Amino acid sequence: MAHYSQTAAQTNALDRLVTNKVPRGAFKKIRRHWQLYILISAPLLYFILFKYVPMLGVQIAFKDLNAMDGIWGSPWAGFKHFQTFFEHPNFWNLIRNTLVISLYSLIVGFPAPIILAIALNELKNGVFKRAVQLITYAPYFISTVVMASMIILFLSPRIGLIDHIRTAFGFESINFIAKPSMFSSIFVLSDVWQFMGYGAIIYIAALAGVNTQLYEAAKIDGASRLQKIIHIDLPSILPIMVLLLVLNMGQLLNVGFEKVYLLQNPLNVGTSEIISTYVYKIGLVQANYSFSAAVGLFNSFINLLLVLVANFTARRVTGSGLF
Repeated sequence: MAHYSQTAAQTNALDRLVTNKVPRGAFKKIRRHWQLYILISAPLLYFILFKYVPMLGVQIAFKDLNAMDGIWGSPWAGFKHFQTFFEHPNFWNLIRNTLVISLYSLIVGFPAPIILAIALNELKNGVFKRAVQLITYAPYFISTVVMASMIILFLSPRIGLIDHIRTAFGFESINFIAKPSMFSSIFVLSDVWQFMGYGAIIYIAALAGVNTQLYEAAKIDGASRLQKIIHIDLPSILPIMVLLLVLNMGQLLNVGFEKVYLLQNPLNVGTSEIISTYVYKIGLVQANYSFSAAVGLFNSFINLLLVLVANFTARRVTGSGLF
């Protein structure tokens, strides 16, 4: 019994010693690497102030916000605004338009930079390769407002470049922007043209790190270019592809608001009205902040579920994921 008590006392003393040493060790590490902690303090403070603190405003979605009473003094409304949104006659149209544009962008826009990166990786002429990369990368620096103005000018009837080309070949003039059925194609294809070169950079960097001995071994075995791409290039960039695919799935319902809103007009609003533009019109234009906050929170919740499902599926299928 005495031996047991002595052993227990020694164990407790050891636990206290370890517990006391942990903070000291942590403080010693911070003091030793203080430059790194100062370096990350600015971005950490940014995320705390502008990303996490504003989350307190999510409660607006569950209240009837009154400007005089403020967020904390406004009465609770529960799920009233969510129910109003679900019962809104335009609910399914908003979901459909958002999903059509988002899935269209994902199907066409996701493989485009991969194909461009692999094509550039196959080029042997350095000057031509750099020229193509520069030309495809340059549209990324065009602002959204300028891009939308260019699209409207190019596709305008009678004065647009595309319309001039069509009429030169005997086709009749068409107002592309006014056609609801063509809005999603205009939005997605212009997005691919603008962001394809920028998106290919990360894949080009990954392909540059592939062991050249793999290509030499494949060449000795008589592998064709297509076989090299399938068995060397694609497996090398697969983890990056999975990571970016999961991130893109999380943004599936967050279609670019600015560009959609700038290209929107009364004639194509039937297919161009998406969740983000609807939130802007209801929340800021009509000052219905609680309702718009509820719609935005619903949108974010669905995106979170999509990220979790996409990450789980990617881990089960490929063995790699975002987390």
